[in-house]
Amino acid sequence: MSVPQPRLLEQIAGIIGPQHLLTAGAELEPFLTDHRELYHGRAFAVAQPGTADQVAQLLALCNAHRIGVVPQGGNTGYCGGATPDDSGAQLLISLARLNRIRAIDALNYSLIAEAGCVLADVQRAAAEAQRFFPLSLGSEGSCQIGGNLATNAGGVHVLRYGMMRDLVLGLEVALADGRLLSSLTRLRKDNTGYDIKSLFLGAEGTLGIITAASLKLFPSIRAAATAFAAVRDPRAAVELLSRVREASGDRVSSFELIPRLAVELTARHIPGVRDPLDGVHAWYVLCELTSARAADTLDAMLAECFEQALEDGLLEDAVLARSERERSALWRLRETIPEAQRRDGASLKHDISVPVGAIPEFIERAGRWVHDNVPDGRLIAYGHAGDGNLHFNINQAPGADRAAFLTRSETVKRAIHDLVREFDGSISAEHGIGQLKVLELERYAPPVELELMRAVKRALDPNGILNPGKVLRPLQPEAQERSS
Repeated sequence: MSVPQPRLLEQIAGIIGPQHLLTAGAELEPFLTDHRELYHGRAFAVAQPGTADQVAQLLALCNAHRIGVVPQGGNTGYCGGATPDDSGAQLLISLARLNRIRAIDALNYSLIAEAGCVLADVQRAAAEAQRFFPLSLGSEGSCQIGGNLATNAGGVHVLRYGMMRDLVLGLEVALADGRLLSSLTRLRKDNTGYDIKSLFLGAEGTLGIITAASLKLFPSIRAAATAFAAVRDPRAAVELLSRVREASGDRVSSFELIPRLAVELTARHIPGVRDPLDGVHAWYVLCELTSARAADTLDAMLAECFEQALEDGLLEDAVLARSERERSALWRLRETIPEAQRRDGASLKHDISVPVGAIPEFIERAGRWVHDNVPDGRLIAYGHAGDGNLHFNINQAPGADRAAFLTRSETVKRAIHDLVREFDGSISAEHGIGQLKVLELERYAPPVELELMRAVKRALDPNGILNPGKVLRPLQPEAQERSS
C-alpha cells in the first residue's frame, strides 16, 4: 500500500475541514505511540472528524482507495490497538471531537454519548441527572467511551454491574463502506433478530467505528462502605468475598486483591500513598459495598462480617474508611499500582482471568513457576478478584539487568498463558487483543471460533481497511479474492 497522493488529502480536508486535518510531523507525533510505549507507528495524516456522518464519509473514501484506517480514542489502551503500523500509508482517525452527550433520559435510566466523550464526563453527566454510570477505570480522566466500547472495558465494578458490553443498549457505527448503522435504541427488551451491536463491542475498530452509544444508567449511590483488610492468603480472600456477598445481600461493587509488594511499591513511588495498616501482611483486599438507599447501614454490615472473619482466621487486620478522604486514599493506593510498577522498573504484564474459585490455586501454581524460573523478577499478582481478573505481572528485581530481564518475556508469557488454558481462563480479561496478542489469540482460541471471527471480518470489511493487523492478522490476498 503506497503513501496516498495529495489529491486524497484534499478530499479528506473537504470532508472534515482543513483545520481538522493534521499532516505535519510534530502534529502527528502524539497520536503515533501507544500508552505503554510498546509500539510506535507512522501515519500519512490524522483526521479529526466532528460528526458521525464525517466518519462515515472518511471510511467510504478510504475504502474506495484501499487505505487502512486506525481509529483512536483516548489512546490509553495496553495492547497497541490504536497505533498505526510503520508504513506511513494509514490514516489515523481521532474521535476526540465527537464529544457530545446527545441525550439523557432519567426515567428510562439511559444516556446517549458520542464516542469521543471522556469517561469521567459521562460519569459526571449521569450524576447531574441523579443517576450513576458504573464503568470506572484508573484512566477515566482521559479514556474515551468509544475506546471503552471497542475494547469491552472492565474496571473495578464488573462484579456488580458487568463489563462495558453489559452497559450498552444501542450503538451508532460507521461501516467500512461508508454506511452508518443507526441503532441508538433505549430499549431493554428487543428480540428482533440478531444482536448486531454485540459484533462491534470488543472488536477494537476492526469491524466498524463506533460513533455513539446508548448506555444504561443506574440509581445514584447514596451509601457506601469501603475497607482495606489484610488476609491470610488468596484462599482466605475468596472465602471472604463469598461471605461479604451473602451478608450484604450482594451489595459488593468492588473486591480487589493486592499483594504486599504492590503496597510497598505504591508507598515508595507514589506521593501521598501510605500503608493503611500497621504491621506487614502478605495479602490484602480492598472491598467496597454500595447502595442506592441512604438508610442502608453498610458500615455496620461490613464491620460485622469482618469481625466474624477475624474470629475465624480469614482476616488478620482491617481498617474501615470513615470519610471520603480516607476512601479516596485507599482507592489511590489500588489505582496507582501500575504507575508504581512502571517507576520501579521493567515489568512483564499478563491480563488474565480464571474462575473466581480457582484464583488461589492459579496464583499458587503460577507463583511457584515464577519463583523457580524467573530469579531476576518479583511477582505482583493483583486485580479484580471479584470477577476473576488478575493482572499477573512480574517486575524486574532490584539490581537486575533490564535488557536481560525483558528477554524472558516470551518464555514467561507462554508458561502463564498455558496455565491459564488449563484453568479454562482467558489470556485477555479486559485489555483486548490489539496487535500485542494477535498470535496469542490464534494459539488459544478454538479453531471454529477463529473461523467465525474471520468470516465476520470478511463480511463487514472485505477490503481489510479497518484497523489492519489488530485482533486478527490481515487477510491474505487469495483469501480476500475468495471472499469477493
